[in-house]
Amino acid sequence: MNKYLITVVGPTAIGKTSLSIKLAQHFKTEIISSDSRQFYKEMTIGTAVPTKEELNAAPHHFIQNRSIFEDYSVGQFEKEALIKLEELFSKNNVVIMVGGSGLYTNAVIEGLDYFPEIAPEIRTQLNAQIKNGELKLLQDKLKELDLESYKTIEIDNPHRLIRALEICIGTSKTYSEYKNKPKAKRSFIPIKIGLMADRELMYNRINNRVDLMMIEGLLEESKKLHEYKDLNALQTVGYRELFEYFEGNCTLDFAIEEIKKNTRRFAKRQVTWNKKDDQIHWFNYTENISEIIKKIEEIVE
Repeated sequence: MNKYLITVVGPTAIGKTSLSIKLAQHFKTEIISSDSRQFYKEMTIGTAVPTKEELNAAPHHFIQNRSIFEDYSVGQFEKEALIKLEELFSKNNVVIMVGGSGLYTNAVIEGLDYFPEIAPEIRTQLNAQIKNGELKLLQDKLKELDLESYKTIEIDNPHRLIRALEICIGTSKTYSEYKNKPKAKRSFIPIKIGLMADRELMYNRINNRVDLMMIEGLLEESKKLHEYKDLNALQTVGYRELFEYFEGNCTLDFAIEEIKKNTRRFAKRQVTWNKKDDQIHWFNYTENISEIIKKIEEIVE
C-alpha cells in the first residue's frame, strides 16, 4: 500500500490547524507539526500553539517538545520527523503534516539542500552588524545579491537573513542557487492542500488574531522571556516588538501595530513561497471539509 503525507499549507491565521484536525479525525491518523515557532514550550500565546481542546482532538507531534535554551536546527527536525513518520506509517497509510514554516515543511517532503562550509568569520561579522542595529542594511544587501531569496525567506528573522547572506558572500553564488538542486527520494507520496483567502480578509484575520493574543496574555508571556531575547528561538514576530516596548523604544500601541504589520509581511512571504509550488491543491479557507476530503480521495485512488 502507498503511504500518503497530507500536508496543509497556507498563510498564518488562515485556519490550517482546524483543517488538519478535521483531516486527522477523518483518516483516523495523527498530526506532525512543521511550525518552527511552535516547537518551544516557553512560547505559547505568541506562536498560536493549538489549544488543549485542539491537541486532545487528534494526536500531535513536535508541539512544544523543545526548550528555547536548546539549539535546534531544520536538519535535526528533518531526521526526527522522518523517524516519527516511519513509526506512524506502520500504523496508518495516511499521516497529516501542518505548519507555516516552508523550510521545515519542505525538509520533510523533499530533503534539505546541500550547502558548503562557510568561513565562520563571515557569520561573526554579520552577527555583529545585527547587534549594531544594521538589520535593514543587511536586508538591502541580500536584495542586491540574491533577489529571489530576498522575496521568499523571512528577512525579518536575523538567523534566516544571516544564513542566506553568508552563503552569498562565502561562495559568490546565490543562496537560491543551492536551494534549487534535486532533493532526496522519500518513501511516501505527498499531497499538498493549500488554504487561501483574499488579501484584505487574510490581513483582517491576522489583525484580529494579534488582538486576541494580547487579550490572552502575550504581554505577560513576553515579559517573562525578555531577559532571553538574544536566543535564536525568540528572534520572531510577536516577541521582538514587545521587547522593544519593554526597553522604552516605543509605546505599547506602536509595538502591537508593529506585530500586526510584521505578521502581515510574514504572511505575504508565505503566499509568495507557496505560489512557486504547482503541486499544491488550493481551496478557499471557507471550503467545506467534504470537498477537500473528496479531492484527497480522488488522488489516493
